[in-house]
Amino acid sequence: MNALFPFHATTRDINVHVAVTFLPEQSEPDRGRWFWAYHIRIENVGDQPVQLLTRHWVITDGRGTQHRVDGDGVVGEQPVVQPGKSYDYVSGCPLNTPTGSMRGHYHMIGASGETFDIAIPHFALIAPAIAE
Repeated sequence: MNALFPFHATTRDINVHVAVTFLPEQSEPDRGRWFWAYHIRIENVGDQPVQLLTRHWVITDGRGTQHRVDGDGVVGEQPVVQPGKSYDYVSGCPLNTPTGSMRGHYHMIGASGETFDIAIPHFALIAPAIAE
């Protein structure tokens, strides 16, 4: 799993795994635009279902400028993750620098009605060098 998803964090029996891919076909370095896709797998290793309610991201570009993103669910869904199951989604992030990073958390609700946050691991966004 770590080979496919090199970034991971565990909070309260919920594993969050992240893989990042630079997308050169969607990037325009000469116009100051770099683009990455990230694949997230949320895995419930506990014994109760959980639902993802909201997301909170802190995106930092290569100059240290931070941009915060808050919203309901992910990719238009508020998934329920049953015990022993996982939920995957893919999204993207543009930056105006060739490097940066992302981190954050998901706000969840358990079967008992208790809400809690789970960590999204910090991960780097690094464009490969382009030989000219």
